[in-house]
Amino acid sequence: MDACTLGELLDVIGGHSVRLDTAPAAGLTAPVTEALLYDAQSPLPRVSGALLLAVGVRASAAGPLVRAAAEAGMTGVVVRGTDGPIGEAEARGVALLSVDEDAAWHHVHLLLASAIGARPTPAAGGLGDLFALADAIAAATGGATAVEDPRQRILAYSTVPGQPVDDDRRQGILGLQVPGSPENTEQYRMLFAADEPLRLPALGPDDLPRLAVAVRAGGETLGSVWVVDDGTLAPDADDILRRGASTAALLLLRSRAAQELARHQNSDLLRRLLEGTADATAAAHRLGVETVRVAAFVLDSAASVPDSEQTARRLLDVVRLQCEARYGRHACVLLDGVVYALLPVPGESGGARHRPLAEDIVRRAGQALRVPVRAALGSVVPDLGGVVASRADADLVLRLLDADLPVATVDELRPRVTLLRLTAVLGERGELSAGAWRRVLAYDSEHGTDYARTLVCWLDAGCDMAGAAKLLAVHPNTCRYRLKQAQQQVGIDLDDPDERLVLWLQLRTLAGLRG
Repeated sequence: MDACTLGELLDVIGGHSVRLDTAPAAGLTAPVTEALLYDAQSPLPRVSGALLLAVGVRASAAGPLVRAAAEAGMTGVVVRGTDGPIGEAEARGVALLSVDEDAAWHHVHLLLASAIGARPTPAAGGLGDLFALADAIAAATGGATAVEDPRQRILAYSTVPGQPVDDDRRQGILGLQVPGSPENTEQYRMLFAADEPLRLPALGPDDLPRLAVAVRAGGETLGSVWVVDDGTLAPDADDILRRGASTAALLLLRSRAAQELARHQNSDLLRRLLEGTADATAAAHRLGVETVRVAAFVLDSAASVPDSEQTARRLLDVVRLQCEARYGRHACVLLDGVVYALLPVPGESGGARHRPLAEDIVRRAGQALRVPVRAALGSVVPDLGGVVASRADADLVLRLLDADLPVATVDELRPRVTLLRLTAVLGERGELSAGAWRRVLAYDSEHGTDYARTLVCWLDAGCDMAGAAKLLAVHPNTCRYRLKQAQQQVGIDLDDPDERLVLWLQLRTLAGLRG
């Protein structure tokens, strides 16, 4: 496979993550082969196409490092901060990239390494390597092995023939989830409190003991490795498991970086789809969906939120988590305070499951964030080329939601959405906003009458005098008198059905009056 180019790398992780301060002499087509961490105690290797991360070097003092990287044939240098040696990089023909001052170098390295080596295959997340690791540990220790995440979900398991297993092992692998019990919970508590491999007794008469170790990186618990112990484990099983945990930590970090990379790519693709700048055919191939609808989630504007930006990002996390639990890899993005999710429409369902999903997310997000959340579902579109239209529907539905109606689809509110669209059209076209409705409002303003609202209520009631009087809370004769006066004083013809229709539309949309 051809080497990743600098331009491709920036397409994947550019923007807020990594910024290009100056391009190399070869431009954005310059190859990027790997990301290297600078070690001041070791000679700088000659690695053509590498990006050198200036660990321990201030951006303003990175000039000598840029010169050394150029002499070593590297593509560029990554500094932390905004005051890097741009002039030196331009003179030497290498790229200068920068990250935020508070960015962790290990995170930047993992992000770059994952992006450079990304492959569009299921193993790209690192799970294939975890299965190989489980087999290696099982072969070396002599016991069936499983690798788990902190939520006791089984990420990988060994397949070495002939090794004894118990029912807990079988159930866990079948469901990819460790069976829960109070005794099991206590063993996990003990394991995550220990710094070394721990031997744990069998939980039941038909179960086998375990040798287990927590997997950590930088003080963070990433998961655990468990080995079934039938009494015949290798004498050095503890040491093998300890080394296996170190390897598992690297693989889990790489898997996390790959997942973050995939999320970033999908979010960027969704943003461009929503803006209408992405190629729909290529996006469908990438996301693996065609028939979709846009869901929009937003914090209640009437609620008091101390840090609305941070809360909106937390809302994004909640929406993404719930959507990924149902649809796997998923595209979500935060734009202008609104969280948009692309919901696939499987089979002939027509998106019937989307409303319950939106209601569930609104409930969960409201509880987690302590802020009311609203959700709008746009129209179902047959291909990704219709995402812009589905988003427009969802945005209009958001404007119609309130505490009594926190979740709705565009089909449920189609008449009101249509009126909102008509309001926009009438407001933009001067010739469509002219008419008797302005004269009615002006007369009411000058004389203190209520003819405009009387007209709207009468028209809303289907020109029924009793119905209009009920909406106005007046006697039908009062309503009849107002209508007669409106015709005489303002000069409108209520016998003309066309004039009634236009008057009703303009008063409802442009004047915002309702019966």
